[in-house]
Amino acid sequence: MSNHAPIQYVRTPILNLAYEEHGPITGDPVILLHGFPYSPRAFDEIAPPLAAKGYRVIVPYLRGYGPTRFNSPDTLRSGQQAALAQDLLELMDALSIEQAALCGYDWGGRAACIVAALWPERVRCLVTGDGYNLQNIPRSIRPRAPETEHRLWYQYYFHTPRGVEGLTENRRGVCELLWKLWSPTWANRAERYPLSAPAFDNPDFVDVVIHSYRHRFMYVAGDPALESIEEALTLQPPISVTTISLCGADDGVGPAGEVDDDIEHFTGCYERRMLAGVGHNIPEEAPEATLKALLDLLQR
Repeated sequence: MSNHAPIQYVRTPILNLAYEEHGPITGDPVILLHGFPYSPRAFDEIAPPLAAKGYRVIVPYLRGYGPTRFNSPDTLRSGQQAALAQDLLELMDALSIEQAALCGYDWGGRAACIVAALWPERVRCLVTGDGYNLQNIPRSIRPRAPETEHRLWYQYYFHTPRGVEGLTENRRGVCELLWKLWSPTWANRAERYPLSAPAFDNPDFVDVVIHSYRHRFMYVAGDPALESIEEALTLQPPISVTTISLCGADDGVGPAGEVDDDIEHFTGCYERRMLAGVGHNIPEEAPEATLKALLDLLQR
């Protein structure tokens, strides 16, 4: 049985942005943001219960995913962090949402964290997957510990022409492998993957993904229109809004350490929750814990 709502569209300056909406339009807004390589299906067990409690729940398809399309063929298919944040702000503006609760992980968590850091007045509260998701791009060229480097093989793969070709020809296979590596203990992975995989057939998916993983290592230029945001992010601005960070103990991308290295980036009320038996796809693997975190903040 499917829990997802019909797809709707809103036009922003850059995108014809597809989203799913649950609950009353008059409800307090909650925006749920997926990552790479995922889709709104990550929130199938979270959006309906929130809607049942009277919240207006918006679940967008990020740029390069599903039915979301660029308005112009001339727009750079950027996947840089500033673009994701700008898309979130423009979605809120287009839907006349002055302030929303945000919940995101991976790319979506990055967008949510950036908006919370730079435009805190727009964010009621934040649930972030894996803490402070802002990229420190000036430091990206510094080598990391070997056990960390090997987990980033896919990023280095995408830096090469072979990686572009591989993702183009085998996007479903590549993404399914990442699901397996990143969520090694998730029992429902094989059952859930086919529900998200069609979102990767977007004609801009490869270009956006490749740009994202090259830009964060300074191998390609970003969108000049977003340079002011990127400059602000080099300062690693703190997040002052009330936040709960959810961390999967079995995350195959970057397992969370016992010491919370991100706490220094949060200056407001902040809590970190470790989720045993959970990998990288936090809301889909742990919907009850994700829903509880949101409601704990919303109902304060």
